Amino acid sequence: MKKSTENAPYSQKSHYCGNLSLKDVGKVVVLMGWVKTRRDHGGLIFIDLRDRTGLVQLVVDPTENPETFSVAHTIRDEYVISVQGEVCERPQGTVNPGIPTGKVEVSVAKIEILNPAKTPPFEIADGIKVDESLRLKYRYLDLRRPEMLKHLDLRHLVTKTVRRFLDDNGFLEVETPVLTKSTPEGARDYLVPSRVQRGHFYALPQSPQLFKQILMVAGVERYYQFARCFRDEDLRADRQPEHTQIDLEMSFVGQDEILSLIEDLVITVFQAAGKKLKAPFLKISYPEAMERFGTDRPDIRFDLEIKQISDLVSNSKLKIFAEAVEHGGVVAGIKAPREAASSRKELDTLVDLAKNEGAKGLGWLFVEPFEGPSSPLRKNLAPQEIEDITRRFEAKPGDILLFVADKQDTTYPVLGSLRKELAKKLNLLPESADEALWVVNFPLFEYDEQEKRLKSVNHPFTLPTEDSLPLLEKDSLSATAYAYDLVINGVEVGGGSLRIYQEDLQKRIFKLLGLSQEEAREKFGFLLEAFEYGAPPHGGIALGLDRLAALILGVDSIREVIAFPKTQSAADLLTGAPDKVRRAQLRELGLKF
Repeated sequence: MKKSTENAPYSQKSHYCGNLSLKDVGKVVVLMGWVKTRRDHGGLIFIDLRDRTGLVQLVVDPTENPETFSVAHTIRDEYVISVQGEVCERPQGTVNPGIPTGKVEVSVAKIEILNPAKTPPFEIADGIKVDESLRLKYRYLDLRRPEMLKHLDLRHLVTKTVRRFLDDNGFLEVETPVLTKSTPEGARDYLVPSRVQRGHFYALPQSPQLFKQILMVAGVERYYQFARCFRDEDLRADRQPEHTQIDLEMSFVGQDEILSLIEDLVITVFQAAGKKLKAPFLKISYPEAMERFGTDRPDIRFDLEIKQISDLVSNSKLKIFAEAVEHGGVVAGIKAPREAASSRKELDTLVDLAKNEGAKGLGWLFVEPFEGPSSPLRKNLAPQEIEDITRRFEAKPGDILLFVADKQDTTYPVLGSLRKELAKKLNLLPESADEALWVVNFPLFEYDEQEKRLKSVNHPFTLPTEDSLPLLEKDSLSATAYAYDLVINGVEVGGGSLRIYQEDLQKRIFKLLGLSQEEAREKFGFLLEAFEYGAPPHGGIALGLDRLAALILGVDSIREVIAFPKTQSAADLLTGAPDKVRRAQLRELGLKF
């Protein structure tokens, strides 16, 4: 953990524990921190003292100060202590190469117990195996562990680097309201009742979207903030009810300028963390991402790409393939090496995975000469069809071809899930390499079968591509958007778009989404009115700070990079939130249950 100074400025201690080295030998220092361990070696007591920067060994000699030695005898793990002593070079044969301060120790002259401590419910050490709920309940102890402090340090490095980069490129950091108006679309809002206006509610922002567009109308031109955002949604490893996003917006730009800036920003962040990203980032369209990888957040660090064979089997005697094509579906597959599944049991596991993801089944074909489990496909496909399929996949003897025949929105995602599972099984994911890409040209709309209406894929302020403008009313689902997602190692790190900045076009989109003029005015009137006063072309993006930090560190959950996260049931085990409140508080708000 590198710091700008070796000592501890504006502090009662003179130095940080983890920063002492041979150049400090002979100095008298004052150190303060937590006791990691105390070891009584007969005539001497050794204490490992830890603070945020690391640990250093203390030596207490009874012959030099009996009173200090007596106090040292009473010290236990995690006591908070203050010591004064001289930095000495460790005697030959006692150097500890496992820690940065391993060549020195501090000979203690004075010691003071600032606070005793109970025995912790788990060891304060890296690599411990303890239930996460216990870690979250005692988060203040969990955060003392060096690896967790390293996570917070990396998060700080990311924010510091982003601020410097955006400051250097003309951005202003502007805060937007946390108490705001509930609007349709997106996830469920967290609502906050108003005491002074009974029956009315604020909403905690899911994003600063409308305010940052208003800032563009206001002439700020380049805005950013580390925005706290709140979404009342089901939680997963990469989701929390509250999260932080690196939010920015720019005026007088097109898509290329935004993507270029973000590439430079993310590369700069990775470099600051000692990692590399290949530049320029690959750029693929949404349809291409789905057809090649089965997902709009593809991991391109390994192969196993999807290939379509609909044209080769449209007239096949194999009914399941021919009928899928006839009914507007698709037949596609991936090529896996022999090691993926050479037994019937292993194949059945892949079939179950495909079915769990929504497929009716999974077909397989071993490329001869190889005697694997017999396949119905080989019995029902013509020899020429098998030859053409094998050629398309550039398959070699022993390879396994896996197929799904269904609607496009089933076939590709199922194969995408299968692709990821095979990558894990075959250990195809490189630990050191990082790969970033842009997914662009997303659909503008999707159809909601439940509500029987169009919905925005991104949000209703996304600008349609120029060639989509004539399609808006005629063929809405074919319209595409100037929308883009940044994906690194198969993780969606951020997304954004160019925005609608003309009132007429925004009203047109609202109408297609089923919003009446009255509803649009009620929900978004302030934005529409702002457009009447000269809105510039603008666009932006939001990057997930939590996801970015987790990705750089290589941890699976964003809870590992958030100081005080919630559980998957949105509970804070440390404080006990959410909790009941007093009836008097509810009466003040005009509420009762």
